[in-house]
Amino acid sequence: MAAIAHTNAIAEAGLRGRMLNAIQRLQENRARRAVYKQTVRELNALTTRDLNDLGISRSMITRLAHEAAWGVK
Repeated sequence: MAAIAHTNAIAEAGLRGRMLNAIQRLQENRARRAVYKQTVRELNALTTRDLNDLGISRSMITRLAHEAAWGVK
């Protein structure tokens, strides 16, 4: 009986750990999406002249936002 209880406890801990990891990944992804969306919004709000002064073209905005949120790949 003790062996079965121990096995069940391990299975529950494993499931709980996987659930907590999944929740943590969801929260991290939500935060990264927020950074991405904010970066796109702020860069799109700049004038073309402002972007040129920064050395950024409009076609680069989504890539730069992706790098800001998820890092350089």
